Formats: sequence, C-alpha cells, structure tokens
Amino acid sequence: MSLQLYLKSELICVFDHSSWKKYNLCFLCRGKVCVYSILPSLILWDYNGMAAANGSSDLSSEMEVDAFRRLFPLRYHEHHLLKSVRPDARKLGSARDTTLALGAVASADGSALAKIGSTTMLAAIKMEVMTPTVECPDEGSMAIEFHMPPICSPLVRPGRPAESASVISKQLSDTILSSGMIDLKELCLVGGKAAWMAYLDIYCLDADGALFDTALLSAVAAFSHLNIPVVSLNDDGRIVLVSEDTVRLKLEKEPVNTEKRKLKMNSLPFSLTCILHKNYILADPTAEEESIMETIVTVVLDSSYQLVSLNKPGGPVLSHTSVIQDCVALARRRVKELQSVLNEAISDMEVD
Repeated sequence: MSLQLYLKSELICVFDHSSWKKYNLCFLCRGKVCVYSILPSLILWDYNGMAAANGSSDLSSEMEVDAFRRLFPLRYHEHHLLKSVRPDARKLGSARDTTLALGAVASADGSALAKIGSTTMLAAIKMEVMTPTVECPDEGSMAIEFHMPPICSPLVRPGRPAESASVISKQLSDTILSSGMIDLKELCLVGGKAAWMAYLDIYCLDADGALFDTALLSAVAAFSHLNIPVVSLNDDGRIVLVSEDTVRLKLEKEPVNTEKRKLKMNSLPFSLTCILHKNYILADPTAEEESIMETIVTVVLDSSYQLVSLNKPGGPVLSHTSVIQDCVALARRRVKELQSVLNEAISDMEVD
C-alpha cells in the first residue's frame, strides 16, 4: 500500500510505508491546512527527473519546485550544491549584494543602514557625558545593544526577546574592543572627571541570515559617520553638551571641544560567516541555509587582514585546518569588498 501525492494532476511523490515509523506532513487542501499521518519507510521524489520524465514545463513549474523545497529542503539545496551553485544563483563562495547608507537617523550622533541581501540592520549612536571609572580615569566607554523586534522574523515573538540577540550583542562588543578599532582614551574629556559614553543600538529590520556580519558592518559604518558633539564647562565646573544655537553665540568659557569632531579609528573589523556542509563551504548564508545546515564558522579580520576572532558554535562538521584556511581566504576577499562599500558610502556622504 502506498500514498500518492498529486499537484496539478501530476504525480510528484510516492510514500511507501513498509516500516512502522510515523511520518507527519502538512499540506494545503482547498485553502485549508490538512495534516496527514502516514507510515512510510521510503519517500520517493525524483527531483532530478521531475522535468525529465515528461519533458513538460508543468512538472518543473514553480509550484512543484516550491513543494519539493518545503518538504525536503536539505535535498533541494544539495541538488544545487552538486552543480556548485545555490538556489539564488550565487556561487558557493560569493556573498550577496551589499549596500550601505550613512546618516540614516538624523537625531543620532552617528548612524548607518546596512543591507546584505535581504538582511537589514539600522545602527545609531548617541553620545553622553559620564564620569570615568576609577580603574580607567582617562578612558571613555561604550555600550552595545542588539535588538531583534518581531518585525524582523516570524521566529521572533512579541514580548519574548530573541535568544540570539544577547549573544550577538556580546559578540559585537568583544569584536569591536578586541580589534582596537576605537581607542577609548579618545573618548576622554577631562581626566578623572569627564568622558564620553557611546551608546550603540543596532536594530535588525529583516533577519535573513548572516546577522552578525550585517550588524558589525552597520556598527563600523555608524562609528565612521559619528560626529562627537561640542561640550563646554558650565558655571558649576561641569561639562555639558552645547547646542548648535549656542555654538553660534560667543561662549563665556572656552569649550572643551571647539567643534564637532570625527572619532579617530584604527583597524576596522569586518566579518564573514560561512556554512560547512559535507565538503562544501557556503559564504554569507541565508536564513534558510542556516536552518538546515547547522555548522557555522564566523571569521573576523581587520582592515589589514589580521585575524581578530574565529567563532564556531558547535555543529556536526569538523573544522580541519584546511577548511579554516579556506574560510579565512574567503574572508580576506570579503574584507576588500566591504572596505570598498564603506569607502563609497563615506564619499557619497561627503558629496551630500
């Protein structure tokens, strides 16, 4: 006994229940969701031969391909991997189109909107004056928060923070500090008395894979766009922010910052996430690829191509030395691409 599934009057799948292992499938039947509980041991779906069997365009239509992709996503992707291509027509080592726009939030001291494929991040920085710590009296500080609102993905539920949000926040903070991109002494105003606190908030607007890569790019771009505000001493001897209207007037006391200034930045960190599946390495994965191929490696290099960090949070595929070297080589190529995107965005901002 077998169960035959038809789409558009064409046989697309045969289920043969020669064993007693239960298998549940969910289909749409006349607009209603129907759940079938069957007992198959063998699922026969000849994806390679679907169009070859009859040679008709109906069998290879979008509906049949989409049905196969939903039922057997791993086999669908492996079919493409055999041809060294991905479902979105990219080569295995190629990243998605990347765009960057500086100054996306007018009320922020520095901001940027970054897109890698459909993954979209909005980063905004707000500067505040604080009292430096006793341990580091001549250094400022920064606080980084990564947000995943429900609009970014159907997997994120309202009222419940995404588990990955806190992990990415910690990764971003560790990466930016360990890369040496920002010298915290640059944020000092008056030693032991006043320093800058940089609050960086990154909002994920669309989560379609490689979240850390896009978040880091938006963070680097936002700091590149950052204009440190003008501050002055008030009558009580405290440092306060000076508004633009006040700057135009003659200040009674000499301002600590005579004008807005750019933050001096050193080596800029960029990252590339890769997925390891069997003998394949897929750069810049989508959310679908991340969900079905679980071994992920993220390589962070600075602008001089020095290794900042390498993260592999588990996964069934072992990362041999040759595999890591291949991932680093892909990351080096990606750093060049991202540097070019950032420089172009800075040039566009200067023209405007």
